[in-house]
Amino acid sequence: MSDSEPDEELLSLLRQSLGVNGGGSSSKIIDTKVLEDAEYVYDHSIDVALDTYGTKAAAATVWKLMQEKNYSFKTWSEHTLHPKTKDESTVNFIFLMDLLNFCFWSEDPDPAKCFSVEYYGQTFTGYWSLVAAIHRTLEEDIPITTPSFWNNQTECTDDLLKYIFRSASSKPIPLLDQRMHCIREAGRILVSDFDGCVLNLISQANNSAASLINLLTTHFPCFNDTATFESKRIHFQKRAQIFVADLWACFEGQSYGCFDDIDTVTMFADYRIPQMLHSLGCLRYSPSLENHVRNLKEIESGCGWEVQLRGCSIWCVELIRREILRQHPKAEVNAILIDFFLYDTMKERVKEGVETIPHHRTRNIWY
Repeated sequence: MSDSEPDEELLSLLRQSLGVNGGGSSSKIIDTKVLEDAEYVYDHSIDVALDTYGTKAAAATVWKLMQEKNYSFKTWSEHTLHPKTKDESTVNFIFLMDLLNFCFWSEDPDPAKCFSVEYYGQTFTGYWSLVAAIHRTLEEDIPITTPSFWNNQTECTDDLLKYIFRSASSKPIPLLDQRMHCIREAGRILVSDFDGCVLNLISQANNSAASLINLLTTHFPCFNDTATFESKRIHFQKRAQIFVADLWACFEGQSYGCFDDIDTVTMFADYRIPQMLHSLGCLRYSPSLENHVRNLKEIESGCGWEVQLRGCSIWCVELIRREILRQHPKAEVNAILIDFFLYDTMKERVKEGVETIPHHRTRNIWY
């Protein structure tokens, strides 16, 4: 072999490490390690426990309500602010949306004192404030969803980004500097590694959800959501997974949302789903952790409590999924739909003022 010829064995190993088959067929199951690591956390958790009976009861309740509401991936597009078109511009929109989909909670529960965005006469908070801000910016003819624009600091200045994420209240968007860093990093990597095109990133995954997740977390440090627990590296990959899930839901499993292994995606470990699982009687906290959460005290990112909350929540949703399929073998349900449903339901309860326990409070870029 000459110096100019590629080492095919080395290339094969690299493709395997990234979860990419290089266009060839392979029977190898690509793994993100998220579910495996969640089970490990559950097995070694001392401050968060799963209630077996509560989990089985929750499975029955969740499935019943999903059936009554005719809940499916089509529900995603029914949300007012989610994109309705099905083209490359939508892919770029979703990429930016999930690049910045983290940490919207406010220290003050008063909605008037939270970061918010006014859009067409409505005031949006939380995740929806981000989606509204992106729509608002595009309507101002600012190409905020174009990766090459993020990489052009002459046009996409810090001052412009601050303007884009301006708040309708006195409370600015949390972690603005970190969000700007994520935008810069993603723009630089997309331009250098994928010719500035998100579609090129997706095409390299060869219709594999796990491959796309691994590509994101390997190339983009701001997507590589991991922690250490009991001397083991734990993979959560919340935003990488939700990017895949949003593509799948938006495109209804077709086109850019077609993934042969979509059911390998787990629940997205954030701060709302643990809250909902606790309310359903699935999760139990140790007295010290529960006291901390109820007193609205912040939990350090990456600490044992936080890892247990996230890991046990992933495993709990997996057990709910399995129980639904045990009771209803022909059910078309996966962890994505259960997560979406639990999140939507929890937001409805918050809006109605029905919260049996607050969500845990952690500041980071992962969720």
